[in-house]
Amino acid sequence: MADLQTRYLERLAELYPTVAAASTEVINLEAILNLPKGTEHFLTDIHGEAEAFSHVLKNGSGAVRRKVNDVFGNTLCREDKRSLATLIYYPREKMAQILEHTANKEDWYKITLYRLIEVSKRSGSKYTRSKVRKALPPEFAYVIEELMTEKADIRDKESYYTAIIATIIRVGRAEEFIRALCELIQRLVVDHLHILGDIYDRGPGPHLIMDKLMQYHSLDIQWGNHDVLWMGAAAGQRGCIANVIRICARYGNLDILEDGYGINLLPLATFALETYGDDPCICFALKGSHPCSPGEKELNLRMHKAISIIQFKVEGQLIKEYPEFGLERRLLLHRINYENGTIVLDGRRLPMKDMHFPTVDHADPYRLSPEEESIMERLEKAFLNCEKLQQHMRFLLAKGSLYKVYNQNLLYHGCVPLCEDGSLKEMSVYGKRYKGRGLYDVLESYIRRGFMAEDETERKRGRDIMWYIWLGENSPLFGKDKMATFERYFLEDEESHKEKKNPYYRMLENEKTVDMILGEFGLGGEESHIINGHVPVKSKNGENPVKCGGKVLVIDGGFSRAYQKETGIAGYTLIYNSYGLILAAHEPFESRAAAIEQESDIYSEDIIVKRTASRKLVGDTDTGQQLKEKIADLEQLLKAYRDGRIAERFGRR
Repeated sequence: MADLQTRYLERLAELYPTVAAASTEVINLEAILNLPKGTEHFLTDIHGEAEAFSHVLKNGSGAVRRKVNDVFGNTLCREDKRSLATLIYYPREKMAQILEHTANKEDWYKITLYRLIEVSKRSGSKYTRSKVRKALPPEFAYVIEELMTEKADIRDKESYYTAIIATIIRVGRAEEFIRALCELIQRLVVDHLHILGDIYDRGPGPHLIMDKLMQYHSLDIQWGNHDVLWMGAAAGQRGCIANVIRICARYGNLDILEDGYGINLLPLATFALETYGDDPCICFALKGSHPCSPGEKELNLRMHKAISIIQFKVEGQLIKEYPEFGLERRLLLHRINYENGTIVLDGRRLPMKDMHFPTVDHADPYRLSPEEESIMERLEKAFLNCEKLQQHMRFLLAKGSLYKVYNQNLLYHGCVPLCEDGSLKEMSVYGKRYKGRGLYDVLESYIRRGFMAEDETERKRGRDIMWYIWLGENSPLFGKDKMATFERYFLEDEESHKEKKNPYYRMLENEKTVDMILGEFGLGGEESHIINGHVPVKSKNGENPVKCGGKVLVIDGGFSRAYQKETGIAGYTLIYNSYGLILAAHEPFESRAAAIEQESDIYSEDIIVKRTASRKLVGDTDTGQQLKEKIADLEQLLKAYRDGRIAERFGRR
């Protein structure tokens, strides 16, 4: 062990070859520990709503507006502060709108630059100068640093700054400089972003959201069941592929696949028209309102039905292949009575709304027809060979996980599966039983194997477990007794549509249960919280997102327009800054144009969850703990230098 420590210190000495270098780094790190902690921003359940997501990302769930208020307080009227905040969100568009009605542009440039510089100073005040410097746009880095830095050795500082701003305006770079400052403020107000799952499905722009996330400076992702579904599809899992296409068809978003990812759906469209051309497909209407021609609508209905029938067949094959998944009761096609148009479910005989299934073999209902098999083979190849989709999935794998412990908070998308008595529920995963954190860990390892395993058996198991995670009763990302897709399409009986939630959701106010879950993941005490997505908070019914005395925060973002009628609002996001935890309630997002023109902001009100007695510092965070460990290592290196165990290395002059 002593030899190992010596070797480690020798490697460290390569980075800090002298007492002076090691000492300087210790001083720098100690200084960082005493800075205020950076702001964390939590979002979840974005569901493809790219415009609303982009807006919340730009405004930091009210963080920008709070920063403007901090700087200007009562010195600016409410309208001016709102206009300045909108300019920071959308500098190009808002500036063009303002300048169109501004007589003296030079005065506006000057006033706006001064205001933005002050907001930039305040936004960067909690970071080291080095960190701020790395965030500066390269084109204006030197000038912005000059304007943000106090100059103690300059007698007339005001004249110095005025001269710089006057020069920026005189050489015609004011608008570019304003845009650069606005983007810098957006970058500085949020230090780290957490996405608690469900980037994909329902909305039209998940691929655009992924592009934006790949450019973000610091983030982590906790996968949702919709994300894992797309991951499974990208890995070539047939059940996942069929579900992805069906959901896109259901919400009128097939162009995500065709235009966003370049996946060819023509074979499916041709088959759908040939097989269901005379079928009205009344059970497969689009969800929501979609401006499309009658021809496009008819094609969508038929493609929707075609892929749904394929899905039920493929899923039936999977259920038979993996009896340990416990999904036998979801084998439904063979329960249909084709003579009287009914199906037997849970001992009840129910009438079917649609009985036109020309590709279903009554003797072997889960077998794909030759045409369906050909379509699935082509779709498999298309998903596996789509470079953009694979790039997005690699990013999800690199930045994502099923859960994360971060700064004493436990982050996950769905639920920790529980039994009726509140104990952790076990699940069998390929012959072994797991529960709690162990279940999360083994499922995540299989997801990664679905992409990375060299052994084909393990890779297939990884692919197929992704399908189970999407809809399985014991999946921590789903947490219901069934996914009633078949029933919702084909049965009028509303009782059959009900999906019973795992007991977890009833026990979120039970402190003993919540403490047990936190303890399972190595957390506890007043500073620990569960931050949870997946289930929309029905505010219009009086439901509170703060549960168990503040130990549990349910922040389903409510971005999906499909859920906003149920919830009454557009959900919640969370800010965790050096002063405490703040829930931000959001109104529905109308459009980017409305946000600019009307200076409207979907952020509507703050709910203070917890305010700290003293301001939290970097030293109180996980990053601070890592820095303390590094300081301890450097102090060991300094001792080794001074004891003569390691020699300093001076470079040649």
